[in-house]
Amino acid sequence: MNNVTIGYIFDSFDKDIRDEPFINIAKKKKINIVPFNLRDEFSEEEIEKKAEECGIIFNNTAGYGALEIVKTLEELGKKIVDGSKIYYYSEDKWMFYLKCMKNKIPTPETILLSEDINSVKKELENFNHWPVVLKRVEGEMGEFVEKADNMKEVIEVLKRFWDGWKNIRIPIIAQELVKSCSYRVTVLDGKIIQTALKDGHGWKATGEYAKKFEKFEVDEDLEKLVNKIARIAGIKICGIDFLKKDGKWLALEVNAEPAFDFFENEYPKIVEEVLDFIIKEAEK
Repeated sequence: MNNVTIGYIFDSFDKDIRDEPFINIAKKKKINIVPFNLRDEFSEEEIEKKAEECGIIFNNTAGYGALEIVKTLEELGKKIVDGSKIYYYSEDKWMFYLKCMKNKIPTPETILLSEDINSVKKELENFNHWPVVLKRVEGEMGEFVEKADNMKEVIEVLKRFWDGWKNIRIPIIAQELVKSCSYRVTVLDGKIIQTALKDGHGWKATGEYAKKFEKFEVDEDLEKLVNKIARIAGIKICGIDFLKKDGKWLALEVNAEPAFDFFENEYPKIVEEVLDFIIKEAEK
C-alpha cells in the first residue's frame, strides 16, 4: 500500500482534532490525514496550501459549508470522495424523489410546493394526504421536517421554514406520512456494510430523533433496491433510509454523511473499510 495523504472534511465544535476518532484510526493505520474542520478559520490561500499535501479528499459531512469547500478543492484539481455534483443531487430531497420515479423505485408520494400560500392550499387539496410531512429540499439531522394535520398547521410550518427568507424561499416538498421505523443501510461502493433500525418514540425516527438502534436483516428485495439506488445516485459512501408500508420497502432519502457510529463496537472496522476504499480510489 502506497503512502497516501488524505484530506478529511468534517464538522466538529471540538477544536482539538486529536480527539477525532476517525483521525485516530487513520493514524493507527499509518495514514496521513490533513484535517479540514468546517469550524476552523481558514482563507482560500490556506485551503490551497493544505490541498497541496493531499492525494485525495474525503468529505465526511453534509453540512452546508462543506459544499463550498468541496467545490473550492475541485477547482484546485483535487479528487473528492464524494464530489460536489453527486453530493448536491443526493442531498436534494426533491431530486432524489424524481430519480426514484424515473427508475421505478418505490418511495413516499411527494409533491413540490409553490412559493405562494394560495397555490400551496390548492396543491395540498389535490394531494390529499393527511397528515402531511413538510420538508425543505435540503436539511440534515431531521431539521426543517415537520408534520401538519391540517391546512392551518401547514401555513404555520411554512412561515417558520421561510422566516428570515423574505425574498428567497427555500423550496419545500410535501410528502405522505408513512408510519414506520427508519431503516438505515450504510453503503460503501455499492456494498452494504451496516444496517441500523432507528426507532423513535414519536413520528420522527431519523436524525437526532432516533432514540435507539438495532441491526436488521437485509432481504432480497431491499438488497436489489440498495444496489439500484447506489448505482443511479453515483455516490460511493452514503447512508440510505428506508421505510416500510404494507410490508413493502420505500426509499426515503440518501444521506451523503452516513453515521458510522450507530454501534460503537463496529465503528473502527467500518472506518478502516472506508479508509482502505479511499486509498484505492487515490491510487486509480
